[in-house]
Amino acid sequence: MSRRSDILRIVLLALLGAAVIGGITAWWLHTYERVTNTIDLPPKGEAGYNALYALKIALGKDGRKVDSRQRLGLDAHPLKPADTVLLIGDPRTLSAPETEGLLAWVETGGHLILRTPPPGSVIGEEEVPLLADLGIAPTDEEPQCYGLQVKGLEEHTEFCSGRRFYFYDDESETATTTWGDDENGLYGYARMPWGEGSIDLLADLDFLENEKLEEGPHRALARQLLQPNWADGGTFHLIYSANMPPLWRLLIDYAWRVLLPLSLALLVWLWMRAERLGPLRPSPSPDRRSLLEHVQASGDHLFRYGRRTTLYTATHEAFMRRLRQRDPYAAALEGPAQIEAIARRTGLAHAEIEAALRYPRPGDVKDFVLRIAKLLQLRKRL
Repeated sequence: MSRRSDILRIVLLALLGAAVIGGITAWWLHTYERVTNTIDLPPKGEAGYNALYALKIALGKDGRKVDSRQRLGLDAHPLKPADTVLLIGDPRTLSAPETEGLLAWVETGGHLILRTPPPGSVIGEEEVPLLADLGIAPTDEEPQCYGLQVKGLEEHTEFCSGRRFYFYDDESETATTTWGDDENGLYGYARMPWGEGSIDLLADLDFLENEKLEEGPHRALARQLLQPNWADGGTFHLIYSANMPPLWRLLIDYAWRVLLPLSLALLVWLWMRAERLGPLRPSPSPDRRSLLEHVQASGDHLFRYGRRTTLYTATHEAFMRRLRQRDPYAAALEGPAQIEAIARRTGLAHAEIEAALRYPRPGDVKDFVLRIAKLLQLRKRL
């Protein structure tokens, strides 16, 4: 009966455990739901510094030849008549040879896309390279948005933060397409023929940047912008300005985890190596006459009461300490060998050394004074 009850108890416990586990599982499946969250990570690699990286990938997927680089480099990258050059940076950075080379290339059939200088600095009457050759001058007036309507998409605006431009000497008559304020003569976009090619000037090219290119109106505008040499099989040269933050900003954003403990370690090391400035030490006290008198009085007291042996022993021990410091070998010897070693070192006669090392005769004051004087003489000669 006892064995059967034990088995029954084990079975009941196993059933109870299974019921608990089943209840927890059912509660978990009923309460919690699996979901998928998409987190946009910051761009890495070329996508982190190339604002035209998405356009480069899109053109490559479409089977177009793409050359994306940071500098124009006409010598290292010769341009062909069917090519397209997109300059997203400030045109004021172009040198005179580069400006002449670009205009000469456009005359052979190339397509050039560039923007006006970004807002922020006053242009005034200053001529901007390449734009002055086109009879165009950027304005310092406030930016203005221009509406953009793409079929099937919501109404959109462009050039809200770009610098507009105007034509002088009636050069606007040569432009095939303009987009802006005709009444005031300020524009945000213009396409002008130049020889066999064409030049597109925009107030801003931010709609071609990586994140903004995802929007439908921006993709449509980019496709129309790249249309002139689209079917000629040329290369699209995308000249971007590296968008790299300054070194101090990178250090603040990413390197503080290393710099902080290193700075603390440096401060601790400097603290350990620093000179400790405690309280001022008192000036050494001058020799006190009372102390010397006390020592002399103590010696006179011992000498007067017949303690000459104590005085000689103290003088002998002081001599032996000096001997152990200066000549340990001689101090380790005994008898005649020690006297011989001391004589070689001091140059004194053996008899004088032996007399100095022998205890004075009791009651003989002159013998005591003589032996003390000999010991002091030996001590000075060591």
